[in-house]
Amino acid sequence: MSTLNNDTLVIAIDGPSGSGKSSVSKAVARELGAVYLDTGAMYRAITYSVLDAGTDLTDAHAIAQAVRDAQLQISVDPDAELVKIGGVDVTQAIREPRISEQVSAVATNLDARAELVRRQQEIIKANTRIVAEGRDITTVVAPDADARILLTASEEARLRRRGLQLGGSQNDSQLANQVLARDAKDSTVVNFTQAADGVMTVDSSDLDFEQTIAAVLDAINTATKN
Repeated sequence: MSTLNNDTLVIAIDGPSGSGKSSVSKAVARELGAVYLDTGAMYRAITYSVLDAGTDLTDAHAIAQAVRDAQLQISVDPDAELVKIGGVDVTQAIREPRISEQVSAVATNLDARAELVRRQQEIIKANTRIVAEGRDITTVVAPDADARILLTASEEARLRRRGLQLGGSQNDSQLANQVLARDAKDSTVVNFTQAADGVMTVDSSDLDFEQTIAAVLDAINTATKN
């Protein structure tokens, strides 16, 4: 018997850049009647804020303090993306290439991660049905989730998808920097390329969007069967 119809449901999805975890997680949340948490957007919002303030990205203490001080708001409606920091709507701005290229300065700061993990856990606790996605959700943020999934894809597929997502505005070098270089930096503090014990892997390399959603829902069904 599946727990998918229970009042409470926590789904954790991790994956590398370009794996499709954000769009797939949103769709899965809609299917399950759940809210959706994009933890990566939280890191991006902090990055926007520290860049806007002129903070030295090599100053680990300053970045950690910026996270602790941050007035960060994030929508958990899968159909209404909204991110604010300090009351400023940064929903579109945090997707700019310059943010993608610098976000690892925040993501690899252990004190900053600890504070954002705390906030993410508060959001999960405040919502009865939620799909949360990122890089350390299955292992750190929600290790007791009802279903834990690593969504992955080949390097070629991830670069192609990110290129399409950006509308061909980036050259090969810029794409590689956004996807592969960032993953290499972030993987120094968290492992999101191999599934931890109890985490199911869904490889979407040869799947289209709808097939990937179906595969993730199948994995969730399998994980939540009593």
